[in-house]
Amino acid sequence: MAPDLRDTAIMKLRNLGYLALCVGALCSSLMSERVVTRYTEGLVHGFLVLRDMDDKILASGELSQRASGNRVTSELIFHFRDGSLHEETTVFSQRKTLQLLTYHLVQKGNAFKRATDMTINATTGLVTVISIDDDGKEKTYSETMKLPPDLANGLIMTLVKDIDPKALKTTVSMVASTPKPRLVKLVVKSEEVEDSFSIAGTPRKALHYTIKVDIGGLSGVVAPIVGKQPPDTHVWLVGGKSPGFLKSEGPLSDGSPVWKIELASPTWPKVDSSR
Repeated sequence: MAPDLRDTAIMKLRNLGYLALCVGALCSSLMSERVVTRYTEGLVHGFLVLRDMDDKILASGELSQRASGNRVTSELIFHFRDGSLHEETTVFSQRKTLQLLTYHLVQKGNAFKRATDMTINATTGLVTVISIDDDGKEKTYSETMKLPPDLANGLIMTLVKDIDPKALKTTVSMVASTPKPRLVKLVVKSEEVEDSFSIAGTPRKALHYTIKVDIGGLSGVVAPIVGKQPPDTHVWLVGGKSPGFLKSEGPLSDGSPVWKIELASPTWPKVDSSR
C-alpha cells in the first residue's frame, strides 16, 4: 500500500474508533432511572402564562389535575393569542414510582413548526403521530415501541419535584415527535447554586434544574455539529416540605424557540369606589 493511502486508511480507522468510543460513552451514560414517588399528587387547578424571552405574552394557560386512587389525570392547555393551541393530557399511576399510562399531545397553529397529534399507550407500546408536512399533507406514523418504565412524557414537572435535591443527575426517557416517534433520554441536572426571587418584596430561594435532551447513538454525536441539538430546558422550583413549580424556560416542541412558562395571578376589574 502506498504511504498516502496507508495514512488515509489509518486516519479513517482512528476516526471510526473515536466515533465508536463516543457512542459507547453515550450508551453507558444514558442508563435510565426510576424516580421514587416522594410526594403524592392530588387535586390541582392553576393558571399559567407563556412568554417569549423578551417577556411578550404569547399564550394563557391552565393546568388541572385530579386523582382517583393511584391513578392521576393531568391536563395542560395553552391558548395562543394568534389562535394556536397546545394541549397535553397525561394519565399516570403513582405507587412507589410514577408510571405513565397514556399520553395525548395536540399542537396546531402558526406558533409551531408543524401541526402534531401524538398519542402514547405506555401499556401496549403503541405510539401514533399524525402530522402535517411542509406541503400541507397529513402523514401518520404508527409504531409499537419497546417503551421503558421511566417514560416521562407529560410528567417532567412532576418528576422534578420528586427528584432528591441531593442527586446531581437523573436520567429518564421520552418519546419525541420529529415527526416520527423517537425514543430519547432526558438528563436532569440539579444546579448547585440556588437562584433568588422574591414574593411581595420578601426574598426567597429557588431550586434550579437543567434538562438536556440526549439523542443518543450516531445521531447524538452528529447533532451538535450540524446544529440540531435541542436547547436545554430550565426549571425552577420552590423547595422545602412542599416543593412547587415556579417557572420554566425551554422549547414546547421540536424546532420551536425557547419560551417561558410562569405562574399567573388573576386580575379583577376595578370597583367603582363612588358607588
